[in-house]
Amino acid sequence: MNRTYISDALKAIDSTVKVQGFIENLRNSKAMAFIVLKDITGKLQITVEKADHPELVDTIDQLTPDSVITVVGKVMANDYVKMGGVEMVPSEIKIESIAAPLPIVRKAIAATKKKKAVERSSIDQRIDYRWVDLRTDENQLMFKAQSVMVNAMRQFLLNKNFIEIHTPKLIATASESGADVFKVDYFDRDAYLAQSPQFYKQMAMASGFERIFEVGPVFRAEKSFTSKHTTEFSGFDLEFSYIESYRDVMHMEEELLKAALQAVKDAYGDQIKETFGLEVVVPETPFPVVTLAELYKGLEEDFGYTVDESEKGDLTTDAERLSYEWVKKHYNHEFLFVTDYSAEKRAFYHMRDENGVPQGYDLIWRGVEITTGAQREHRYEVLKKQAEEKGLGEDVKFYLEFFEYGCPPHGGFGLGIDRLTMLLVGLGIKEAMFLFRGPNRLTP
Repeated sequence: MNRTYISDALKAIDSTVKVQGFIENLRNSKAMAFIVLKDITGKLQITVEKADHPELVDTIDQLTPDSVITVVGKVMANDYVKMGGVEMVPSEIKIESIAAPLPIVRKAIAATKKKKAVERSSIDQRIDYRWVDLRTDENQLMFKAQSVMVNAMRQFLLNKNFIEIHTPKLIATASESGADVFKVDYFDRDAYLAQSPQFYKQMAMASGFERIFEVGPVFRAEKSFTSKHTTEFSGFDLEFSYIESYRDVMHMEEELLKAALQAVKDAYGDQIKETFGLEVVVPETPFPVVTLAELYKGLEEDFGYTVDESEKGDLTTDAERLSYEWVKKHYNHEFLFVTDYSAEKRAFYHMRDENGVPQGYDLIWRGVEITTGAQREHRYEVLKKQAEEKGLGEDVKFYLEFFEYGCPPHGGFGLGIDRLTMLLVGLGIKEAMFLFRGPNRLTP
């Protein structure tokens, strides 16, 4: 007999089916046993009257929470069953795996008259046993939503003639700034883990690919211990040619995110609201746009927030956080494009206007930066000069060659999938990643 997913089994009233999954809950009394079986699609109550099925008693007595079983039985309607009014009466229970007592507490347990409250294990303890922690409804919903979001972005771009590429993560020279990279032994020489696919995205533009995107790992050797930083994450990057300005890039990003959030809302919006207490808001376009100077002025007027002149070329963490209150107040919006950063604070490959202002932006969502995007400098001599200004001429010599033989005007951006997921459900980065990597975390 083929396996039936529980979501389908719940509809198969009066049919005999085979279901498989983890035991989420188990009540085993002298006369009755109740098993809540969970698979990735749902939950089903297995009800056993021991007098009717004495052959199952020994098997049931061996079961523990989180054990894996296969059950064959008849699906029946029962108005007294709280879980959707459906239960299964089994004819066969097969043990696939017996679970030892769990090493972590995945959810806090409230006190009762007979028992004290049980505190939830810390996030670091839960990451130690992440495969056990990931079995919860909350975690599985989060990754289902992430899957829908990434797929929606991929489909959005494929429908606009983008090509998906896969660039190398082992590189010969430190990418972008030359800092914050992991060095690895590569046979008889040093290699580095790529900080981003930026250079290769632009190589694709010089190759005439015109529109590309990539979903892949990104490595940052930053000793950051915040709720939003990690040393390895999954990036969603894109680049496209024949743009007129960085505003074309902004438009592409806002439409991409609108499509992604619409897909998530359609598939899981109600469940996310119920589980995490957050509304999935599909943003109106165009997104609000302010210059960095305008934002600092607005934050000072509305919140009394000021920074030293020396800091006004970039967005501080506190200003980033406050920008959410500001954009909600003035635009009733969750997203905010911030433009006109100092050239000193932007990458050398960002195009600059006649006044030396970088032609790019940051995108802030719910008070957290999710993107730096820009029109790139595609003119060889200008790009070479900007690299030399930052002392990177030799380090990026291979990259500069991409522009020596013709390259169209282009721009792009990158998004962190894990950070998007974190903001979608209102968790910290450690909980929003399948497996977190940080300065003190390299296992499991």
